[in-house]
Amino acid sequence: MTSEPAIQAPRKREYAGTDTTRRPWWRRALRWETGLVVVLIATLIFGTAQSSDFLNTTTGFYIGLNMGEIAIMALPLTLIVITGEIDLSVASMLGLSGAIMGQLHSEGWPIGLAIAAALVVGALGGALNGFLVARLGLPSIAVTIGTLTLFRGLAEIVLGARTITDFPTSLTNIGVVPVPGTQLSYSTVIFGVLAIIFGVVLHATRAGRAIVATGLAPEAAQFAGIRVSRVKFGLFVLSGVMCAFAGILFTLKNASVSYDAGTGLELNVVAIVLFGGVSIFGGRGTIIGVVLSVIIFGTLLQVLTQMQVQPEVQNIIIGALLLVSVVLPNGAEAVRRLRARLRTGPHLARAPRSQRPAPPVNSSDSSLKTEEKR
Repeated sequence: MTSEPAIQAPRKREYAGTDTTRRPWWRRALRWETGLVVVLIATLIFGTAQSSDFLNTTTGFYIGLNMGEIAIMALPLTLIVITGEIDLSVASMLGLSGAIMGQLHSEGWPIGLAIAAALVVGALGGALNGFLVARLGLPSIAVTIGTLTLFRGLAEIVLGARTITDFPTSLTNIGVVPVPGTQLSYSTVIFGVLAIIFGVVLHATRAGRAIVATGLAPEAAQFAGIRVSRVKFGLFVLSGVMCAFAGILFTLKNASVSYDAGTGLELNVVAIVLFGGVSIFGGRGTIIGVVLSVIIFGTLLQVLTQMQVQPEVQNIIIGALLLVSVVLPNGAEAVRRLRARLRTGPHLARAPRSQRPAPPVNSSDSSLKTEEKR
């Protein structure tokens, strides 16, 4: 007994309603990261047009020095946004951790223990965000706006109006000297190492796939065995620790700390992450995109500073880039979601006339019609 082989149609891999079949090369070349490379080249050309000696090692050193802590905070925020959440308390945690370290060191604590205490505070702050968002199911934007104010208020209670400047010179030198043998700042090298680690975790490990799945379809990820709440909780704790570490670097770089350190930096961090192509809806984003975004922002701000553009105007430019980063990469996805929602509406609105169910027939009416025909 023989049977004919079944003819199978080409399989399309679909996940969360998105067709991921192999696209033509020109479609793959038009990725968001490719556009970021073009923007970076244009920014470098613009900087060179403003100053002939813009492209040198000194400029690279100061770009890394100014963007180091912001870039470090952008890495954990990237993972959080991919899961469909957000953390707006990053800059406040930077200020709180610096305040804790400065206060403890001024009271006679060894600098190593003061740094460890600041990291613990960061972990506790991240755990608070994670508990409220992942365990209680509260919206992350509302929670982190609240903790943004909470952390800043705690920093003000710790330091008051004081500014602490008594830090070891061996540590504060990281803000004024490059890494030996290079022309790179310490924060640049640290960010580069962390970016490689985050990139490997996100794009080449099981944990990274769980993060993406959580952002694409939380319910499906839950049924697939992924502990969604645990993933989100861990990412918020990680964000707290990383922001505390950034606060330590920020304090040592400036050789001083006050309660308002880092105020307003959360706008830069969010803008960098979204401009790097991370979807505000979750489920999509790359570390290389965020790295390119960091370089673009750092270069652009360095050019504007050399042009003596006022900080208020720079904030306007950053806000405009933030809007662009939300509208351009996420506009098509928003349209797709709207169309999908319309398609899942009442079937009668789109079903052919022949397929629509007939209206209910009353038995008494049908009998009357039969009598009339007779």
